[in-house]
Amino acid sequence: MASEGLTAALAAVLAGQGPSVQSCDSAPAGEPPVPVRLRKNVCYVVLAVFLSEQDEVLLIQEAKRECRGSWYLPAGRMEPGETIVEALQREVKEEAGLHCEPETLLSVEERGPSWVRFVFLARPTGGILKTSKEADAESLQAAWYPRSSLPTPLRAHDILHLVELAAQYRQQARHPLILPQELPCDLVCQRLVVTFTSTQTVWVLVGTVGMPHLPVTACGLDPVEQRGGMKMAILRLLQECLTLHHLVVEIKGLLGLQHLGRDHSDGICLNVLVTVAFRSPGIQDEPPKIRGENFFWWKVTEEDLQSQLLTRLQGSSVVPVNR
Repeated sequence: MASEGLTAALAAVLAGQGPSVQSCDSAPAGEPPVPVRLRKNVCYVVLAVFLSEQDEVLLIQEAKRECRGSWYLPAGRMEPGETIVEALQREVKEEAGLHCEPETLLSVEERGPSWVRFVFLARPTGGILKTSKEADAESLQAAWYPRSSLPTPLRAHDILHLVELAAQYRQQARHPLILPQELPCDLVCQRLVVTFTSTQTVWVLVGTVGMPHLPVTACGLDPVEQRGGMKMAILRLLQECLTLHHLVVEIKGLLGLQHLGRDHSDGICLNVLVTVAFRSPGIQDEPPKIRGENFFWWKVTEEDLQSQLLTRLQGSSVVPVNR
């Protein structure tokens, strides 16, 4: 029965879904993590990349005093009570005059758990492109520009990589379409799909407290974890059950994202694919030994699920997380 539950949970996470977060298997030492609140201890930013069939990019001209006249992709901070998609649609309407629908999450960028930016590939569904006659505090205007000939000055050159990422995805999608799942969460946390592979066999790390489950680690907002980034919470959980000095840990990327926004539920849960391997060369048929009783290695025997995992691992079929 436990295996059936794990199979269903892993299949859901690989499909960009997953159960809501009930508890965490690892948390920062000291005081319990406090619930996160937008504008108080976390900031989320949304950004949209639009590419037309003519290979043009939608840009907006900034109205803010410190960057007035420069060009950027439609972007802005989320407001309390919004879902991620609602925030994206509001920012695009305010800055570019267009209605839109997100197609997929393209990238997640973080400066520690308290600042996260969600980058989407999006498509317009209506509205009227904002002109200089409608200039306001949100933007001066919006316009489409050839991807090979963007205007200057740009507010920042970080958008060049994002535009290319969107173009590459359009040409050949590296991961399935992924959109936020609307589920409540109080913290910034990560649900881990930690894998060990050997000769086409895959093991997945499982938490044992309560019903067997994919482990969840809470991110701390203290200066140490803030400086180290969200990977700190992943390494903390792994250090609690594995001897890491003889292992190589690789954080592959995101399989999905959960957030609600309503009812003061400002937390997020990132579903993260992680690999563990031995540093020493040679074939290791068994996963590294677990310390303690709170975790175990689950051998994935369902063929379709194993095939999905291997495909996602070998093709790095995940949403990248950048710092």
